[in-house]
Amino acid sequence: MLINLSNHPAEKWQVKQKQLAKETYGLIQDLPFPAVSPEATTIDVQNMAHDLFARITAIFDECANEPLPNAVHIQGEFTLVYALVSMLKAADIYCIASTSNRNVKDDGKKKIIIFEFVQFRGY
Repeated sequence: MLINLSNHPAEKWQVKQKQLAKETYGLIQDLPFPAVSPEATTIDVQNMAHDLFARITAIFDECANEPLPNAVHIQGEFTLVYALVSMLKAADIYCIASTSNRNVKDDGKKKIIIFEFVQFRGY
């Protein structure tokens, strides 16, 4: 199973990204990345990470009989990502991020940015 902890629901992923995720991990479950206040302290962020860790491990416990590996696709506010990835890796839970090409089209009036998925990369 792949838990998608980001603000980009899997249903909106590009076909290539969704296919690779399903082939590699089977099920995909979205878990929205929480907002992190700029006033949050380091302790606040650590507490958020502990809460997310508990939710993620509970989801994986429910899917313990799935034949494919588990992973967390995690992208969001940097300090929370770092805290949570550190906890997940310490528990031997694989964490990945998406990589993409950034294609920019600028016609002088507006700039259009299109991200093209390339691969998943491990933390």
